[in-house]
Amino acid sequence: MSADGVPILELHSVTKRYGGLTALKDVSFKVGQAEICGVIGPNGAGKSTLLSVISGSVMPTEGRVVYAGRDVTALPMYKRTRLGLARTFQLAHTFETMSVEDNILVGVEDHGRLNLLAAATGIGRESSVARGRTRQLMQLMGVADLAQMPAARLTFGQQRMVATARALAANPKLLLLDEPAAGLSGKDIEALAKAIQDLRARGTTVVIVEHNMDVIMRLCDHIVVVHLGQKIGDGRPEDVRQSERVLEAYLGA
Repeated sequence: MSADGVPILELHSVTKRYGGLTALKDVSFKVGQAEICGVIGPNGAGKSTLLSVISGSVMPTEGRVVYAGRDVTALPMYKRTRLGLARTFQLAHTFETMSVEDNILVGVEDHGRLNLLAAATGIGRESSVARGRTRQLMQLMGVADLAQMPAARLTFGQQRMVATARALAANPKLLLLDEPAAGLSGKDIEALAKAIQDLRARGTTVVIVEHNMDVIMRLCDHIVVVHLGQKIGDGRPEDVRQSERVLEAYLGA
């Protein structure tokens, strides 16, 4: 919870229907400030839909999303981003012909209200603040040694690190990570885990959807479990690990 006791994120009875398909049904939970919250569940459980509802790229059919004490249910994604809510996606998106440094600099300068054309053509790059912020993000995500490498030459895991660094350019209060460890090597997973822990230490709240249970159990303060669009578990990792309902639905009793 925040210093004044207000959660940074609250979902109240969130339901999302697509025609006759119910992707989420009556999902409620809270996330405290500077907390790492894991969201787990089988494929098709509704995890990515849940992140989309939180980020604002998808509007719920019913229910409310409250961010930092403010009802943001009707706000589109770009307005939530301005309030300090950022998201990464399952597929890493990078500008392949641009260097790692320039890929991240785009995010830093875009957050500084420069447009993409200016960032891509070099206008405004004299800003020592933008350069300094970019170096910090590269160091945080473990890609500083790759600063001048074109994104097209990066491994999948390295591209994920760059995409995450670009999301962090907005200095989010709440960061949503969608399967960040997918396809990463053991070394990259360790770097990712360290980066997430560093973010939490700096006061950033993280909600992470992930299939790698070692990552989830090691990093998360609490875990939300969804199955067939419904929440079936919500608690500390050790409690979720011992839940018979969760074991039957996901972990495999």
